[in-house]
Amino acid sequence: MNDEKSNLENAINQNSASSLSETPSLPNAATLSRKPINKKWIVLAILPIVLIVFLINFSLNTNSDKHDLFNCGLVPAKTNDKWGYIDKTGKYVISPQFDDANSFASNGIALVENNEKYGYIDNTGTYIAEPQFDFARSFTDNGLAVVKSGKRYGYINKQGTYAINPQFDYANSFDDNGLAIIEVNEKYGYIDKTGKYVISPQFEQAYNFSDNGLAAVVSQFLWGYIDKTGKYIINPQFKFALEFKNNLALVYNGELWGCINKTGKYVINPQFDRAYDFSDNGLSLVQIGDLWGYIDKTGNYAINPQFEGSGRFADNGLALANSGNLYGYIDKTGKYVIDPQFDGASSFTKSGLAAVKSKNYWGYIDKTGAYVIAPQLDAAHSKDMANNDYVNPIPFYDDGYVVAHIGDKFGIIDHTGKCVVNLEFDGIEKWE
Repeated sequence: MNDEKSNLENAINQNSASSLSETPSLPNAATLSRKPINKKWIVLAILPIVLIVFLINFSLNTNSDKHDLFNCGLVPAKTNDKWGYIDKTGKYVISPQFDDANSFASNGIALVENNEKYGYIDNTGTYIAEPQFDFARSFTDNGLAVVKSGKRYGYINKQGTYAINPQFDYANSFDDNGLAIIEVNEKYGYIDKTGKYVISPQFEQAYNFSDNGLAAVVSQFLWGYIDKTGKYIINPQFKFALEFKNNLALVYNGELWGCINKTGKYVINPQFDRAYDFSDNGLSLVQIGDLWGYIDKTGNYAINPQFEGSGRFADNGLALANSGNLYGYIDKTGKYVIDPQFDGASSFTKSGLAAVKSKNYWGYIDKTGAYVIAPQLDAAHSKDMANNDYVNPIPFYDDGYVVAHIGDKFGIIDHTGKCVVNLEFDGIEKWE
């Protein structure tokens, strides 16, 4: 494996000075990093809306919380069809023994699977809850994890005992507001961490509460917004509605998308075929016909629709854009600063790098378009919600590491292109 490691480093070093022109965009959801979505709400909308929401939820989380490859200093790795956990040197700290393995949560506990049952281990590999659950999620910051036993969902604590007994038909993880969405008899409501109903099940679907204290819910197939007492602040009237961000929410009237404020008043009238949330720079990605552009919070065009595909602006001020089926990157004036030249691309992450595809291989560039890692890596293949295969470029994580995939072997490289874990594993994956 030492030859393999040195060959990879040599290839990287030989190409590290190469610079790129200017380009990328989002031709489809495959170029975006996916944000988790709540179960079931998809069925409430017609197919075109499903596709819109899929793209929106798949939009790059360039402004999201920090995401590291290594949690608690460990990452799941696979050898001979079994998963364990390796450290940053590539040494197994927890030997391969699981059918599947999740990344460690912030409390030092990881979700694992054996024989189609889920359990939890600590960072020594010791079970705090033996595999016994039919479904489970990772622990959240409030110290509870969703589990399913038989047909009912409940919540356990880090000791592996029930904090809220299984009683719900479905349950979501707790959000930052300390509430969780649950389902009983095909109606959704909200509970606190003691299991007490804060808002009784009464909605056909529900979102988490936003920072402004409002949550999007469905009643009689129309979307509106409630406060934390369950009172409607904006009556159900929309065919579809998204969460509030910065006191603005995107809504769909059945034909076009617009934007409302927290009183329900349109600040941007419905006029777009598709629309994304506003980025931190105050611009929203919108589609008119077949072209994409950007508007400001008054609804005026900051960048006229002109791209075949485009993405949200990243922290470095650049956005992925597609012209002539090639991808590059634009600034907030709409000017290409990295010309369209790539066959595929992702948005820039907090690592300061973006994945780009050239001649069937993936590499990484910095914001000047210079290759940090020349195209030589294979991509991961995933399934979308319709079970279609798509290519998912492996991202650089915020701690400066990326999973290197060449052929059927996996390793880890850092942001300089140095191979830190040899390509000797059957899989390395951050699964949450």
